[in-house]
Amino acid sequence: MKVALLGDVHGNLPALEAVLADARSHDVEAVWNLGDFLGYGPFPDEVVRRLRTEGALSILGNYDAKVLAFEKKKDKWRVSKRAEKYLAFRWAHQRLSEESRRYLRSLPSLLRVEAGPRRVLLTHGSPAADDEALGPETPKRRLEELARLADADLVACGHTHRAFERRVGGVRFVNPGSVGRPEGGDPRANWTLLKFQSERFEVAHRRIEYDVERTVKAIRRFGLPEDFARMLLDGKNLKQVQCH
Repeated sequence: MKVALLGDVHGNLPALEAVLADARSHDVEAVWNLGDFLGYGPFPDEVVRRLRTEGALSILGNYDAKVLAFEKKKDKWRVSKRAEKYLAFRWAHQRLSEESRRYLRSLPSLLRVEAGPRRVLLTHGSPAADDEALGPETPKRRLEELARLADADLVACGHTHRAFERRVGGVRFVNPGSVGRPEGGDPRANWTLLKFQSERFEVAHRRIEYDVERTVKAIRRFGLPEDFARMLLDGKNLKQVQCH
């Protein structure tokens, strides 16, 4: 069984289309999406609809949950959040169709999947919280705690926008990186090919070129902040872009 593991599309339709095309070239049988459909990118509703059309098995990301809560939180966030972040939430909220809102509200934040004899837990952040950042620097003791909580052979997690793989005991933690808002100074879109076999499974991280300029032009056409374009062109997050 071959699976395309992806997440953190963040409203970047051209990156998603490129990743799905690359996944099809590897004859994947399923798409598992770890959430954060929305945010910063100019195509929030289009991304939701595209993943639904693809039949992706999806969970809700922390950014998605915040966009859904925008109407209740907007007055507070107008004061507490940086202007660019507030604008990104408002943009995604305004651009979502009612059908897409209903769909996102129906999604779980955690999902258990079986791939043959393998037990898989799909998370956005970690098995404990949708905004917990896991990565190469996460202490082994913390991963051991999460492994016990997960009760799975594979924990698939997103949120940090950086691909990694770590083993703790008999549990593998895998992050596919970000489709639509890559970091680490590399603007290419990220996804991970999972190959499940009877006795083992393989993990192959992939980075692919996509039409960044198409997304950047849309950001500028819609009057979104230039920093959103720079994030994609430079492969950096908002804080890193604004520090230069």
